[in-house]
Amino acid sequence: MKTIETVLGPIEPNQLGLTLTHEHLAHALKKDVFRKPKPNVLAHMQGEPLSLQNIGWVRQYPYSFDENNELNDEESRMAVKEEMYFFKKLGGGTIVDNGSVGLRASDQAQFLKTISNECGVNVVAGTGFYVSSSQSQSVLKMTVEEMTGKMREDLLIGMDGTNIKCGVMGEVGCSYPLEDFERRSLTATAIIQQETQAPVIVHPGRNKNAPEEILRVFQEAGGKVGHTVMSHLDRTIHSKEDLAEFASMGSFCEYDLFGVEVSHYQVNEEVDMLSDAQRINFLLHLVQEGYGDKIVISQDIHTKHRLMKFGGHGYSHIIHSIAPKMLKRGFTKENVNDILYVNPMKWLTNQ
Repeated sequence: MKTIETVLGPIEPNQLGLTLTHEHLAHALKKDVFRKPKPNVLAHMQGEPLSLQNIGWVRQYPYSFDENNELNDEESRMAVKEEMYFFKKLGGGTIVDNGSVGLRASDQAQFLKTISNECGVNVVAGTGFYVSSSQSQSVLKMTVEEMTGKMREDLLIGMDGTNIKCGVMGEVGCSYPLEDFERRSLTATAIIQQETQAPVIVHPGRNKNAPEEILRVFQEAGGKVGHTVMSHLDRTIHSKEDLAEFASMGSFCEYDLFGVEVSHYQVNEEVDMLSDAQRINFLLHLVQEGYGDKIVISQDIHTKHRLMKFGGHGYSHIIHSIAPKMLKRGFTKENVNDILYVNPMKWLTNQ
């Protein structure tokens, strides 16, 4: 049986345990990628640290507070380490860190290895390329061949001059409509997936047509849809009928914003963000439609205010709050076990 590459080396599939497929333990995303101006009522809070006094506003406007978008400083890293001990204590097994180029910190590889060593949690690192707006001019000029070279090195040799190997390609960042750079990125990802059989996880643009467009481009380049996760469906596809239709295309369907309980979605104010109860309801529909073997879930923590130290739900929210609620909302124990254990294992091992 195929092994899974973690930052500490390969492990057997039965060593994964409960797996969160889309998280960030650190990142160095440029703040202007999602930066939004504060409403006038928040002008007096410019530059203020996170506190009980402003946490309500931060939850509404997370990308307006620069400190909140810093997940690469010492304070954040200490908080993440504490949470990984807690995650392990509650039964967590594996975190897939979606640290593609454009998100990755310069010392990300070593930080992930330290976390895994000290906390006893498996960490699978990501390669590939995030959205075009996150990239430097030199990266934007890369050819498909140069992109494949970078991913091949990360997967087979080690990332960023280390011997610490990536185990997935993702998150592969896409906008809507796709930028030329992102099309090249999808093509390069498909080529490397054919070579290495590595799993892929994609960040779609904020339009209900984006996931289908991405899979079409990816598949035409030779990508394996059945070995690919489509992320962020809880902010992208807004009807159960459209969700089931997309699921029929064969990719894994990921709901990964669990813990976000604010309906105001700052990055796309034309739509309302789901609550956790609504996320569970949508996923139950997928199970009832026969797609329970294609569901994975996560929390996509990438801002400080979602860490426990700063008033958030933290990486263990799915374990202590969501899984028990799913059992009270019509999911069987087997359904939940598939979503948290079996489906991630199938994705990561190409089964």
